Amino acid sequence: MELVTGGELFDRIVEKGSYTEKDASDLIRQVLEAVNYMHEQGVVHRDLKPENLLYYSPDEDSKIMISDFGLSKMEDSGIMATACGTPGYVAPEVLAQKPYGKAVDVWSIGVISYILLCGYPPFYDENDANLFAQILKGEFEFDSPYWDDISDSAKDFIKQLMCVDVTKRYTCRQALQHPWICGNAASNKNIHGTVSEQLKKNFAKSRWKVCIEILNTLIFNPL
Repeated sequence: MELVTGGELFDRIVEKGSYTEKDASDLIRQVLEAVNYMHEQGVVHRDLKPENLLYYSPDEDSKIMISDFGLSKMEDSGIMATACGTPGYVAPEVLAQKPYGKAVDVWSIGVISYILLCGYPPFYDENDANLFAQILKGEFEFDSPYWDDISDSAKDFIKQLMCVDVTKRYTCRQALQHPWICGNAASNKNIHGTVSEQLKKNFAKSRWKVCIEILNTLIFNPL
């Protein structure tokens, strides 16, 4: 496998001195292009999340790499109905235990896009049952003041990806044609302060949780 040395997506954003909607748009465009290629090959990732988006190198203009294909599946290998993925990023049709397909990846990209613009997730609850209820209804808000400086185009883009009705949800190809991705709709206003502050606040905790889960696994299930 290729050696990827650029680190995780969120770490790079926090370290940056400036960060804009346009930067977020460029990141999501890369992810959409990669996932669109995967979908054309019949591959569904099923676990897209920020931790699986890595920079190829430490270079400023490094490309984004998608990692961790442990849950991925070929679309023609049978009906997909297994509940899998990471709770905050999983699509409603997966939680509803319905057969699903490529659209689950698009939903996850919508969640990632939301986080890239405000620094916190669209769905959150300590109780998984409550979290899943939010996702099944597609209940999310563009809260003030965090979204006050974000363009209407960005909000529309997210709504098209995080649409509960799978038949109306954008495909990767459609998302790549959205003005926020391919036009000049993304703002150049610096939003680094708000986003980095929220990323540190909301995702430092989740990393500790992952570390604790790994330690518990090693303690109770030694190698």
